[in-house]
Amino acid sequence: MRRILIVNGPNMGHLGRRQPEIYGDATLDSLISAVKTAFAADDIAIDHFQSDIEGEIVHRLLQADDEADIAGIVLNAAAYTHTSVAIADAVAAIAKPVVEVHMSNVAAREQVRQRSLIAPYCAGTITGFGALSYFLAVKALIS
Repeated sequence: MRRILIVNGPNMGHLGRRQPEIYGDATLDSLISAVKTAFAADDIAIDHFQSDIEGEIVHRLLQADDEADIAGIVLNAAAYTHTSVAIADAVAAIAKPVVEVHMSNVAAREQVRQRSLIAPYCAGTITGFGALSYFLAVKALIS
């Protein structure tokens, strides 16, 4: 069984309550559960980690690189996408493929959200498809 790690950054734990006009009304737990269910038949296990703390995200990314059965990482670094050199450095340092994900279309949002510090080190970026962005990222990693 292959494993995919999904890592979510700050404020993602408030999905369903936080700006539903942008992020929808599904909770993070329901989103992760739906992704797990969707890929179970493909013999793909989905692990999930969420933290509002930058250092914890860096630590989990680096730890995942040492876990042989993790095939890839889906990363929604949220606001840290645009500000965290530490997370960008962690993504650059690991050998596992990372797909950057954003539920909203960051290119259509405020200018500060249009620049990603992690994108240059990712296999690809999927933005603007809401919860579907996660499904597309897992599909890309297992294809």
